[in-house]
Amino acid sequence: MKFLGIDYGTKRIGIAISDENTKLAFPKEIVPNDVNTMKRLGEVVAKENITEFVIGESVDFSGKLNALSARIDVFILELEEKFKLPIHKQKEFLTSVEARRGGNGKMQSNPSQAHSKVKQIKSGRIDASAAALILQRYLDKRSQQMEGSNK
Repeated sequence: MKFLGIDYGTKRIGIAISDENTKLAFPKEIVPNDVNTMKRLGEVVAKENITEFVIGESVDFSGKLNALSARIDVFILELEEKFKLPIHKQKEFLTSVEARRGGNGKMQSNPSQAHSKVKQIKSGRIDASAAALILQRYLDKRSQQMEGSNK
């Protein structure tokens, strides 16, 4: 079993994959959000033997769905139609901000690290890191639920 995490954006879509044991999430790549998106996702699904999707559910500061949510819902319908695989939503509150901070909540203070972060942002790696954070949150929640049901 392997999961594909998705951080949906209007220009780019960050994707991440889980390990086979569904314990860890790893940034994979950035997919342009264009006419070839589903084709590229299909290639990743086939190559990585993906069995389920986890997509970030976009919310505002009060926890309510925001303007991007409707576009994500349309994207989910397209995924369902093309892949016929289970799709799970995971709130993605501030995952891009956390990804920019290196996943630990701290901004980098070293100038060379800061320069590296600027290069990462320009290359879009932040989107893949955000997808990994979304996927990891889902995997952690799923693991806790499974442990709770085994007690």
